[in-house]
Amino acid sequence: MSGGRPLRLLGLDPGLARTGWGVVLAEGGRLAHLAHGVVATRPADPLAARLAMLHLGLAGVLATHRPDAVAVEEVFQNRNPQSTLRLGEARGVVLLAAGLAGLPVHELAARAVKKALTGTGAAEKAQVAYMVQRLLPAAGPVSADAADALAVAIAAAGMARSGLAA
Repeated sequence: MSGGRPLRLLGLDPGLARTGWGVVLAEGGRLAHLAHGVVATRPADPLAARLAMLHLGLAGVLATHRPDAVAVEEVFQNRNPQSTLRLGEARGVVLLAAGLAGLPVHELAARAVKKALTGTGAAEKAQVAYMVQRLLPAAGPVSADAADALAVAIAAAGMARSGLAA
């Protein structure tokens, strides 16, 4: 965050079925919740149609919320190679949408996000969601996917504040 200017961050938790998104405003040490949600696709649809739907949904989020930067959770390897491949395809669409919008993209490892919010990289999803609620009480009830996306945005804001590359 250069010059103390507020930074509008879009956090994304990629997934083919559900991609969570969350927008926060970081100003100095303060965070404000702006919006969150999920872009969902239908499992019965062909893969290309699902990826197109994901792109259209994210393009809408980007146009509506006009972030200064995007933070994306990095891919982790599942036990199922097919699931890992599908996650990678969805993540590619997420990166494409941010790239087409001309936004800087910061990629964060899941362990780094967990550590930033809870103090440990081995935190459970429930612990991360609890900290999101504590840090952004105005968000109200948040689905698991959106909570993960808000966590990514919060972690990126903390890294930007500390001057570390996100």
